[in-house]
This record gives sequence, C-alpha cells and structure tokens, in this order.
Amino acid sequence: MVFKRLLGSLGVGGPSVDTVLDPGPALPGGSLGGHVLLSGGNAGFDIEQIALELVARVEAEHQDGESEGVLVFDRFTLGGGFRLAEDEQRSLPFSVTLPWETPATELHGQPLGIVLGLRTELQVTGARDTGALDQLTVRPLAAQEAILEALGQLGFGFRTADLEFGRIGGTAQQLPFYQEIELTPPARYAHTLNEVEVTFLAHPGGMEVVLEADKRGGLLSAGHDAVTRFTVSHHGVEHHDWNTEVDGWIRRLVEDRSSRTAHGAPGHDEPYGGYAHEEGDHGRHHQGDDHHRSGPGVGTAVAAGAAGLAVGVVGGMVAAEVVDEVGDFFEGDEESEEG
Repeated sequence: MVFKRLLGSLGVGGPSVDTVLDPGPALPGGSLGGHVLLSGGNAGFDIEQIALELVARVEAEHQDGESEGVLVFDRFTLGGGFRLAEDEQRSLPFSVTLPWETPATELHGQPLGIVLGLRTELQVTGARDTGALDQLTVRPLAAQEAILEALGQLGFGFRTADLEFGRIGGTAQQLPFYQEIELTPPARYAHTLNEVEVTFLAHPGGMEVVLEADKRGGLLSAGHDAVTRFTVSHHGVEHHDWNTEVDGWIRRLVEDRSSRTAHGAPGHDEPYGGYAHEEGDHGRHHQGDDHHRSGPGVGTAVAAGAAGLAVGVVGGMVAAEVVDEVGDFFEGDEESEEG
C-alpha cells in the first residue's frame, strides 16, 4: 500500500513523498525494507533529514479510565544533507531492523486487531512535515506461532488483542508497551478460568512467555489473577511437543492458589516473587532453526475466531471488521495530519 501526500506545511508547490514497503509481512527482529520516493516541487529545497518512525496504537490505564493514542516506538534516520531540485525524482532505498518485541498483527493471514504503522518525516530548511501512515504487517515468530497453535488445539478461543502502555515487572522488556492476547478457556477449564492472557517478550536469544489467568472465585475464596512466566528458544521449534508443553503451563496456572496483579501499575516494575516459574531449560530439546509451520490447523481459530467460533463465514466476518477498524485508523490519521 502506498500513501502519497503533499507536505502541506512546506506550502503549495513543495515536495511530496511516497513510502513503499517491500511486499509481505515482516518478522519481529527481522528487516523491514522498502524505498522512499521524493518528488521535487516547483522550486529547489534543501533536504536536511529524512527519517522513518515506527508507531503503534496503544491503550493506557489511568485514574479516569482508559484512553488510547499513537506512540512512536522506534526511529531511523535515512539520510539528508542534499538539495532536491525542482521537479527532481529521487528514490532512497532502506532496510531497517524491527525491535524484537514488535507485536504481531496477524496469524496465518488473519488480523489480530493490532495497529502498527510506518511514518515518514521530511525536514527541510526552516520546516518539517510528517507524511501519512503506511500500515505495517508483522507475523509472529516461529515459537510464538507454535504456542498460539498449541493453545488453539487445546481448545482456547481468541477473544481480543491489544497493546498496553506500561512494563511487566520482573522481565527484560524493552519497549514502553506490551501486547496482550486474550483467550477464552475450553470447557474443561471454564469453571476455573475466566480468561487467559498471553504476552510474548522476544529477544535475540529467545523469548519470555508471560501467562496471566483471571481465575474464578469459589464458595470460600475470591477470584484472583495468577501469573507464571517461561522462557523458550527460537531454535528447533518444529521438533518440540508444544501441546504437552503449553498444557503443562496452563495446569500450573490452574493450580496456582496465590493472588496478585500481573502487570502492576503502568510504568512500575514489580518482581514476580514466588508466583513466577521461570523455566530456563526449554531450549535443550531444540535443534536447528525454522520460521515456518505447516498449515494453519486449529491455531487459525485463535486468530480469526471469537468466543470459540470456528473459522469460516463467521471468522471471515470478524476479520473483515478488524480490517475496517484498521483502515479507519489510518484514514483518520491522514486526515488529522492534513488538518
């Protein structure tokens, strides 16, 4: 998708910019390539700097409730220090590396409702303008996909996904926000769990998986949140029995009788203490490296289904609604920039 926009703050006849991304989804920690096309205006302009910004729509909790906004989470300078002549056409190729914690926006081609964008900023002498957002599509890492696939095969259903401002205490989180994927429990856990939230915090050496369960109360006990954390490797994903592994994680959550809040107040780090179970030896069964899984399988239900609905006509409607929401966001941003 290409967005072209006259840089209004530079005046009528100023240069215009197109940002074109290479086709296909990107990977967390992988490269994002494309090129920026500059078109000169009716006069020459001194280009001081061209930069790219990665932005995300993030939700934040505060005393008055919840709000959402656009947050810049990385920035790359492409170049500058040259003169763009009248009517000159210039193409600037780029290849940048996404942060490892970049959230996934889709699973098996089905959108998760996460909104990421790439924004181009052009700075000339005495003026600066930001172009429209280019929608960014990111697919999960192999281990992330395998875990979500296993959850789907264990009967969990997709409820929603969002980006929360703040930090998860006791982790090595780098970005100022984290992704939560909320799942509905299968029938065998419905009497115990209201929902399960999954957060992936990837890094070059592997990934932290944070699971939080909203547990139902009983006759003699109140409901509470149970939290557990595991580490996994990027290697040998295809050789691991993820169904057994993930089922063990869920059982640990169900058996946890302790009470605490998983993420604490936004912006505050809190230790997991005795409620965290960090497993550092999961990589010992892993060999090789493969970022592809065979077929969508039941895991697609996690991506496209809602409240346990199977993939099909209903799942397609859910996906279409998410696409409309994402489209409205980018159109709205462009209008606000131009205004």
